[in-house]
Amino acid sequence: MKTFYIETFGCQMNAHDSEKVVGTLLRQGYTQAADEADATLILYNTCSIRDKAEQKVFHRLNEYKRMQGEGKKFAVLGCVAQQEGAKIFEKAPYVSLVAGSASYNHLPEMLARLEAGENRITGLDDRQTDQTFDTEFTARSNPHRGYITIIEGCDKFCAYCVVPYTRGKERSRSSASVLAEAHRIAQLGFTEIQLLGQNVNSYRDPSGRRSFAELLAAVGEVNGIKRVRFTTSHPRDFTRDIVAAIDAVPTLCDHVHLPVQSGSSNVLRAMQREYTREWYLERIAWTKAARRDISLTTDIIVGFPGETNGDFEETLCLLDEVGYDGVYGFKYSPRPNTPAMHMADSIAEEVKVERLATLNARQREIQRRNYARHLGQVVPVMVEHGPNHRGQMTGRSTQNKTVNFACETVPAVGSYLDVRITEIFPSSLLGVAVSAPLAPSPTLLAQQALNARI
Repeated sequence: MKTFYIETFGCQMNAHDSEKVVGTLLRQGYTQAADEADATLILYNTCSIRDKAEQKVFHRLNEYKRMQGEGKKFAVLGCVAQQEGAKIFEKAPYVSLVAGSASYNHLPEMLARLEAGENRITGLDDRQTDQTFDTEFTARSNPHRGYITIIEGCDKFCAYCVVPYTRGKERSRSSASVLAEAHRIAQLGFTEIQLLGQNVNSYRDPSGRRSFAELLAAVGEVNGIKRVRFTTSHPRDFTRDIVAAIDAVPTLCDHVHLPVQSGSSNVLRAMQREYTREWYLERIAWTKAARRDISLTTDIIVGFPGETNGDFEETLCLLDEVGYDGVYGFKYSPRPNTPAMHMADSIAEEVKVERLATLNARQREIQRRNYARHLGQVVPVMVEHGPNHRGQMTGRSTQNKTVNFACETVPAVGSYLDVRITEIFPSSLLGVAVSAPLAPSPTLLAQQALNARI
C-alpha cells in the first residue's frame, strides 16, 4: 500500500498548498497516514519567511533520519526546497524529492519517477513560470472554511522578503476558474471562503473580465456562501473599489489586513515598499469612511537596518492614529538572496527585543479600548472550536475577532449563531449565545467526517 504523511509549516498559503498536494496524492492512489511511522512517503512542506527556517528544516530531517532504514522515502516541498535546491541532497542524502511550489503541477510525474526507483528528483522552476497550481482534487482539511488561491508569486521585491525568490513571479488564475472553484466549495456545504495570495489584491484576471474587487463581489454572491475573506493585501494595490465592494456585498467580511511594516517613510523607502506613510494613511481613510465598521489589522517589522529611535516613534504614532484591531509584530531578520542581506544589520538584538515589547504593549492598550465598543453588542459568530475546558465554544466574528461564548447546547463546527458580548479582553471577546445555532449543511457534516477519516 502507498501511504504518505505530510507535515506543514508556514502561512495559510502553505497550508492550502498542502491541501492540494494531499488531494493529488490521494488521486494517485496513496492513502494518508496519521503518523510518519505508518507512511512509506514522508513529505515536509516548508516555509522560509522567518529566520533560521533552513536550520529548522534540516533539524527536522535529522529526526526523520532514524527511519531511513525502514524503506521510507522523504520529500522536501515548498519555499526552503526552492531556496536550497540540490543542496538538500548533500545535507540530507536520504531525501529523494525536492520540489518548490511552482512545480506542484508536475507532482504526479515526479511521484511516478519516485515509485520507479529514482532517488534524486527535483522540481525547481524558475520564477518566470506562468503556471498556477489548480486542481479539482483538493483535500479540504479545514472543517469550516474553504480556501482558494487566486494569485501566486510576488513581483514587489521588498528588501527584506524572500517570497519573490521562492514563489516566483505574480501569476493569477482566471476569474472563471476561481468562481468555478467557489461553486464547488459551496456545493460541498462550506459557507465561508477565504481568497489567498501573497498579495491577494494584486490579482490581474488573465481574461480581463474582472478586477479584484469585482471578483470579490462575485464570490460573495455565490449561492450558499455566507462569508468571504481575503488575505494578504498590499497597500500599493489597495484601491477604493475594494472598500466599495465590502460596503455593497453583505457576505464580504468587514475586515481588511493591510500590512504597513513601518510607520516611517524613510524606513519604507529602505524596505523598497514603494509607498509612503501618507499614501498608506490615505487608504486607511478610505476604509474608515465606509458605511460598515471595517476592522483593520496589520504587520510591522521592528529593527530594520537603519531604523532610528525617531523612525520607531513614527511607527508607534501610526498605531495611535490608525487604531488597529490587531498587529502582528516581528523583529527583522536577514533572509537569503534579499537586498537587505547586503545592509549592515545595525540594530542590536536587545534593541529589537525592546522595540517589539514596546510595540506589543502599546497595541494591547489600543485593542483593549477598541474591543470595549463591542460590550453589550450582539455579534454574529461562526463556530470554529469547542467546547474548551471551561465549557466555552470558540467562534469568529465577521471582523475576524475571536469570540468565546457559553451556549446551552453544543453547536456544530461551522454553524452560525448570535452572541451577546459580556466581557472584553485585548485579543478576544467573551459572551453568551442568544440564538439557536443555524446548523451547517448535511453536505458539510459529511465532508467533515471524511476529513476526520483521512
